[in-house]
Amino acid sequence: MIAPDAQEIEEMARAAIAALPEPYRTEAAKVVLRVEEFATDAVLDDLEMEDAFDLTGLYDGIPLTQKSVADQPLAPDTIWLYRRPILDEWAARGDVALGDLVAHVYVHELAHHFGWSDADIATIDKWWE
Repeated sequence: MIAPDAQEIEEMARAAIAALPEPYRTEAAKVVLRVEEFATDAVLDDLEMEDAFDLTGLYDGIPLTQKSVADQPLAPDTIWLYRRPILDEWAARGDVALGDLVAHVYVHELAHHFGWSDADIATIDKWWE
């Protein structure tokens, strides 16, 4: 079997967007989606992470709860999905469909766009239990 490429991972994430209820779907469509093999060294350094396989996704932007009409965005809000770490986690878990894992990573990052902290997300998302 050939591992899904970046385009296939993006299609899985877009399917997750399409499955979101309103108004989340409309807001999610405003966030740029990018799929890369790994996070850059600069991103890993900023997050104080040493192993690129430890980062499956990242929200880069200003959460809606912190946006102001006075803000001049330097770049669009973006959700990054990292293909190789996602595939590595999927293979290691062996108990979840790849599309479900991609959707989970995407929705986790989208929650940050809505202003939720990791602790907030953990109270409602029992994925890792």
